[in-house]
Amino acid sequence: MTPLVIVGCGGHGRETLTIARAVVAAGGPRWQLAGFVDDRPSEENLKRVQRLDVPYLGGVAWLRDAPPETHHVIGIGDPRVRRSVAARVDAYGVPAASLVHPDATIGPDNRYGPGFVAFAGARVTMNVAIGRHVHLNQNATVGHDSSLADFVSVNPLAAVSGDCHCAEGVLIGTTAAVLQGLRVGRDSTVGAGACVVRDVPDRVVVKGVPAR
Repeated sequence: MTPLVIVGCGGHGRETLTIARAVVAAGGPRWQLAGFVDDRPSEENLKRVQRLDVPYLGGVAWLRDAPPETHHVIGIGDPRVRRSVAARVDAYGVPAASLVHPDATIGPDNRYGPGFVAFAGARVTMNVAIGRHVHLNQNATVGHDSSLADFVSVNPLAAVSGDCHCAEGVLIGTTAAVLQGLRVGRDSTVGAGACVVRDVPDRVVVKGVPAR
């Protein structure tokens, strides 16, 4: 079995643990859940991790001396924080695992990079390009011919329509929608419940219906 370390003891990280367990239970890759690393875990989150019967190993630097077969997955919801943590872990030479929940649907001719996490109910139709450390949360959908660059997060119940491009670091909020053929620029955020009807520039926050 391959040791797997989850980066982040918060709720997103603990939900990521449930995906890894579901993958193993369904006969997928045989991950040995080695534990969590987190630089500043709260006392409450440490108690929650303990109740999951998975050890807290220490700070992220624990990975620097990890056994060579160890893989990691970043269980952090914020795309920008995830990118910063990934740069640190990459420097340690620890490869990233991808986790696809058995109840997620990944259609034909889709490609995804290391660190991809698909939660239960996520749907990716076909001909979609997905980058590194992209997270598709519960019941999020991505339509045909779209692309999600590195570190994109699509939050629960959000919909990215066909032929859309989400640039690096984009966050699509819960229940938001991006209409077909549109682009969301680098490090931009689409607020919860928003409907994007025109291209979104880099590094802005848009919200509302239509999103502004």
